[in-house]
Amino acid sequence: MDEFFTIKEETLAEISEKKSKFIANIIPVENKKEAEEAIQKAKKKYYDARHNCSAYRIIEENTIIEKSSDDGEPSGTAGAPMLSILQKNNLCNVVVIVTRYFGGILLGTGGLVRAYSEVTTKAIDSVELIKKVIGVQFEITIDYSEYEKFKYYCQKHKINIENVGYKENIVCNITVEESKKQELLADFETKKVNLEDWKEFDKKYIEKSIIK
Repeated sequence: MDEFFTIKEETLAEISEKKSKFIANIIPVENKKEAEEAIQKAKKKYYDARHNCSAYRIIEENTIIEKSSDDGEPSGTAGAPMLSILQKNNLCNVVVIVTRYFGGILLGTGGLVRAYSEVTTKAIDSVELIKKVIGVQFEITIDYSEYEKFKYYCQKHKINIENVGYKENIVCNITVEESKKQELLADFETKKVNLEDWKEFDKKYIEKSIIK
């Protein structure tokens, strides 16, 4: 996957449908273990609820891992619609748990699908989204006299300086979108950016922009 959206922080949304209360918690996670732990934590928090349905999408080793659970609701009425909404929004590294407190009135399969979909969408609409793209990390060694010019270059070209070490020269890690890598290397070669040394490391997902 070249790019996807994730969320900045955990958020909650709630709706009521025919006296049943639906509470959606959407949570950022980095791996399957964190997603499963978040689900178990929600089940303990809402231990008195009838259902704690869930869905998540995780990227691990360049593979998308997906899972959903109806947690006792009729098959396909809760977890699957929630997962479908994550897919349609290209959301990864998130888990959504929808807790239902039963109000005594049956909603039917169509009503359940609509309710679980509505509260999941409401949670997504209320959270800050972040776009993640494939990036490349470099270790840069630069003379102190060139550092201010280098910082300006990075700001102009939307290159992130992740950390800085002050030694005989300045050593810092930067990340750049993979699509901009060749332009950056060309500037290294032509001395538009005057470096003492540079090393390229593995690709990783980096934040591109905050969407809302």
